[in-house]
Amino acid sequence: MTVIARGRALLYNVYIMLRKFARTLRSHLTRFSFGSTSAIITNLGLMAGLHSGPHAKGSIIGGILIIAFADNISDSFGIHIFSECERTDKKEVWTSTSMNFISRVIVSLIFVALLIFLPLNAAVIVSIIWGLFLLAILSYFIALYDGTNIYSSIAMHLLIAAVVIVLSNIAGDFLINRFQ
Repeated sequence: MTVIARGRALLYNVYIMLRKFARTLRSHLTRFSFGSTSAIITNLGLMAGLHSGPHAKGSIIGGILIIAFADNISDSFGIHIFSECERTDKKEVWTSTSMNFISRVIVSLIFVALLIFLPLNAAVIVSIIWGLFLLAILSYFIALYDGTNIYSSIAMHLLIAAVVIVLSNIAGDFLINRFQ
């Protein structure tokens, strides 16, 4: 075998390894992005809706922790059941379920830490900035892997998050003023 043939074979093997790595990375990104996106938007909506209420900090932290575990377990279980119905490989089922659960808990605990260590208004603002930044990063990688327009993907996802935040804030202010 000539040096050129060996070089081609080596490049081909590297190419195959990179494709496998990209598929694995894509698979993990899909699992991580579902849980993370859900946690980001849900928690930002919760913070926007409850930040002006009485005992807001404790209410928000309690709400986030409840969402991080109770809602998360039910969503992860739903993903698990759906994957089983699709006759997905058992390892894949458990990986998807675990990645969803873990990513949502991690994102939620980051928001809780911000609430614990910052004054309420600062924590809400920093959380919104942090959450939108994470959402933009996830949107970037998803668009990159899907081959879609990166800017429109990021803009669409941030717009959806902004609508959730604004509507949650309006609903929270209305309900707090109505029942206070």
